[in-house]
Amino acid sequence: MKRLRNTLYINQPDRYLSLDGENVVVSCDGSEIGRVPLHNLEQIVTFGHAGTSPALMGKCAHDGISLVFMSRSGHFQARVEGEVRGNVLLRREQYRIADDAERSLLIARSSIAAKLFNSRWVLERMMRDHAPRIDIELFRQKSQYLQTAITNAENVPDADTLRGIEGEAASVYFSVFDDMLLQQKEDFRFTGRSRRPPLDRVNALLSFAYSLMTNQCASALEAVGLDPYVGFLHTDRPGRKSLALDMVEEFRAVYCDRFVLTLINKRYIQPEHLALREDGAVLLTEQGRKVFLEHWQKRKYEELRHPYLNEKLEWGMLPYVQALLLARYIRSDLDAYPPFLWK
Repeated sequence: MKRLRNTLYINQPDRYLSLDGENVVVSCDGSEIGRVPLHNLEQIVTFGHAGTSPALMGKCAHDGISLVFMSRSGHFQARVEGEVRGNVLLRREQYRIADDAERSLLIARSSIAAKLFNSRWVLERMMRDHAPRIDIELFRQKSQYLQTAITNAENVPDADTLRGIEGEAASVYFSVFDDMLLQQKEDFRFTGRSRRPPLDRVNALLSFAYSLMTNQCASALEAVGLDPYVGFLHTDRPGRKSLALDMVEEFRAVYCDRFVLTLINKRYIQPEHLALREDGAVLLTEQGRKVFLEHWQKRKYEELRHPYLNEKLEWGMLPYVQALLLARYIRSDLDAYPPFLWK
């Protein structure tokens, strides 16, 4: 159970929620382990929990408290709410911003600047932790380039220029990605990003991680009432979760890339966990997906301190926290959207 501002997150699968007066009661195996006054809540988000009493669902619907059901893996399942109040206004404002190039750019610049900031700190962390095993001067040059790119991204006049800066910075960052692979060098080599399909083992792992994170971001946006298909940097395209793709930019380097590096460098993933198909694509085997997802779930439960909220939370909660902050910015509760910045 984790309380963040006006949202209660239930992230353990054996928790049961019920109503006692004006309180939501959290139980495990019939014993109460916590309670929170309902008048302090705007939303309850549950992840594969044991159940919710009809009385609590009715009370939440009556009081305008959104009750969101997620699967254990973080996929959005349903949202229970009574009379529609805030979501329609929130989404209408989201659509207005998406149709306004200048307002969209404000959010897009923050997200891309955060992506570059987090990418730079992945390199800085490598220099700190593995100095004897990498070319320090090369990494310093790449880090300095990213620092300059951050400043440029924060001041771009339009989205196309921002995309250009992001693309060049990504190329610089990935130019030393192979140097961060410290183990299994014979079997895991990285010469550049390849997508749809991934053409080597490292790209297969990166693509799977990005896909998982995009789904988590889409679920988080759904949970707070935003439309994951209408973005501010990624343009509209049928079937594309553009806003989720906007949000995942903040997590690519710091969450997904570092996770893949850990899998390889700690030898959790082995060459036999990936297979080459006839069309040249490299994909995880069934056993490989099992190993990947086992460690992905463990990673989600590790804790960090959120730099903006200054609260401890689990890594798996980050998409939901950032979606909540974005929704509050769109509602004008915040003066600016605070992206996730990691060190």
